[in-house]
Amino acid sequence: MCSGRVIVYGGRGALGSSIIKYFKNKGYWIANIDMYENEEANMNVTVPKDLSWKQQEDHIIGSLKPVLSNQSIDALLCVAGGWAGGDVSNEALINSCDAMLQQSLYPSVISARLAHLFLKNNALLQFTGAKAALNGTPTMLGYGLAKASIHHLVKSLSVQQSPLHKMNICCVALLPDILDTPSNRKFIKNADFTTWTSLEYISELLHEWTVNQECRPKNGSLVVLNTKDGVTSTSLC
Repeated sequence: MCSGRVIVYGGRGALGSSIIKYFKNKGYWIANIDMYENEEANMNVTVPKDLSWKQQEDHIIGSLKPVLSNQSIDALLCVAGGWAGGDVSNEALINSCDAMLQQSLYPSVISARLAHLFLKNNALLQFTGAKAALNGTPTMLGYGLAKASIHHLVKSLSVQQSPLHKMNICCVALLPDILDTPSNRKFIKNADFTTWTSLEYISELLHEWTVNQECRPKNGSLVVLNTKDGVTSTSLC
């Protein structure tokens, strides 16, 4: 018996793969949206990287509509993203900013559209911001701009005038510092890994929020993940 249905946007990345594996083990039907397929997902919507923002939206909605009925999804989890550095002295700054918007903001806004089309009333809509973007990010301007935009998106979707508010959708963003992924361990050496947040913790947290409305943070919350000595706690802002 199917426990429920979720959409994971960015389900081929390290965090997305962890989430899909966790929810799959809990009996969920899962749709993955990514440039690449995830074999554990029940459905894959692969998005060609040469499509415009609008073309991506049309492609994804056109792929999902024949399979999903309106308001049939319990949670939409948007964990697509990336990282790039760059300050105003960098000649590649504009390219860096453009890449960050494409990798983080584009999927987030498309996810908001998908939420209105496919989420059940009282469902969960999760985005991925960044703890660093609560302050200035002078050495990674594109990353900070994209993540701060996602924070603003969450606030905008949660106010009373938003159509999602009328559906009683719980719209939140997770704000990690550094995730404990193989890629981060490869490129950030000699770090204190006990301050990095595990993918399993996030997967378990999102499942708990999906199944138990009483455990969810307030609609519109930016949920900061604080990890110390291998133990993660949350705080709201």
